Amino acid sequence: MEFEDGFTAKNLFRQGYSYTYDDVIFLPGYIGFPVDKVDLSTKLTSNISLSIPCVSSPMDTVTESSMARAMAVLGGIGIIHSNCSSSEQAAYIRAAKAGHFPILSNPVFRSPSDRIYSLDDFESSPCILVTQSGDSNSELMGYVSQLHWMELTDGDKEAPLIDYMVKSADAIAWNSDLSEIVQYFNEDGSKIDFVPVAGKSGEIVDMVTRDDVERLRGYPRIVGGGTLGADGEWMVGASIGTRESDKERLEHLVKAGANVVVLDSSQGNSIYQIEMIKYIKKTYPELDLIGGNVVTMSQADNLIKAGVDGLRIGMGSGSICTTQEVCAVGRGQATAVYKVSSIASQSKVPIIADGGISNSGHIVKALTLGASSVMMGSFLAGSSEAPGAYMVQNGQRVKRYRGMGSLEAMTKGSDARYLGDTTKLKIAQGVVGAVADKGSVLKFVPYTMQAVKQGFQDLGACSVQDAHELLASTLRLEVRTGAAQVEGGVHGLVSFEKKPF
Repeated sequence: MEFEDGFTAKNLFRQGYSYTYDDVIFLPGYIGFPVDKVDLSTKLTSNISLSIPCVSSPMDTVTESSMARAMAVLGGIGIIHSNCSSSEQAAYIRAAKAGHFPILSNPVFRSPSDRIYSLDDFESSPCILVTQSGDSNSELMGYVSQLHWMELTDGDKEAPLIDYMVKSADAIAWNSDLSEIVQYFNEDGSKIDFVPVAGKSGEIVDMVTRDDVERLRGYPRIVGGGTLGADGEWMVGASIGTRESDKERLEHLVKAGANVVVLDSSQGNSIYQIEMIKYIKKTYPELDLIGGNVVTMSQADNLIKAGVDGLRIGMGSGSICTTQEVCAVGRGQATAVYKVSSIASQSKVPIIADGGISNSGHIVKALTLGASSVMMGSFLAGSSEAPGAYMVQNGQRVKRYRGMGSLEAMTKGSDARYLGDTTKLKIAQGVVGAVADKGSVLKFVPYTMQAVKQGFQDLGACSVQDAHELLASTLRLEVRTGAAQVEGGVHGLVSFEKKPF
């Protein structure tokens, strides 16, 4: 017996409404498996697989080296922003890929003839590493710890580092895993609180501290493996624009080891992007390329025909984006994801739902509606891996978070993303704000993925592909009224504290 209950996605999204994630709700399916049988592995592009469907956005307050490494460790991937020089962006890629330890520390280097004048010279690092050249490009000679320096007399502190540094060339290999690092600290007779990390060529690329190790051991156990390339390094993506100068930038990124490139444009259906796609595919045929952003089937079709390996979906749906308000173009993200996936799936081109993600339920909806992965900005901003320093605002610890269409970001070059770099009058399509401290993505992303698995279980889907197939067959949806949305959240309480885990 067939029941009339809810709408098929095809019927719901053909009615002329632009729906957001909160507008729609799935009707539950049949649970026939335990939650730990849900598999969230997926495709970022036609050629790149992920263990979890998570991508960090190429925004200058979201993804640099630390975020890119952490996302790869978790099984997702980070896309490093291009709102910097090409050499800086390439350096971020190399730093993210340089070591396996999940937490990146940015060690401080000095030469043997240098002097330390105050604790500020340590730059919050527990030690200063001494190399012949005073940077990471030469052999490690020794180190000076904060504690050691503080115990020196004032006269001794004025001496060059060579006179009192601890001579040591001890370091761990760049690909050492957590168990090997724990073993190193347990076996270390001097009880040193840090150890340098040596890269493939012997140069010092990072440093691991005991505190970092203990902190990591307190996080949820990461299951499924990280996103590693054939060379054993973490996979890292990078964004570029569509200007002539971006061809030179791309050369730097490829040499630095970028595994995938995202053409970063708020409206990707342009002659500029199509010509850049053709250039990249001809010049770097082995490089995976993601096009976008698009929100319609015809936009997607143009970029697919041009040769992209993946598509980025979303226009004006981000929490700090004002494109729909300023330019009167865009689309509700739920509708955009469904419509674009219906055309992209025919060519087996994975799509990334970019924007509008503020909770695990939104991730479930995006993936089920046809996305293979989700790109997140505000959801990851404010974390310890996001760029920038914490500050206190109204008694709350926060980090700055800004849209790439904000005037502040445009002054650094992001106006090219909005095709406004050649105009004299700059029009903002984003704002600057602040996001509360979320802690480490290494902690809250695994909990989020567990919530997504529970959502899939409720739908009766045991994988991302299974969810897509259910959407085309038995899965049903409904539109929620404003009252239904209120009812579906916390309500009717005088006060409450919302803790997701």
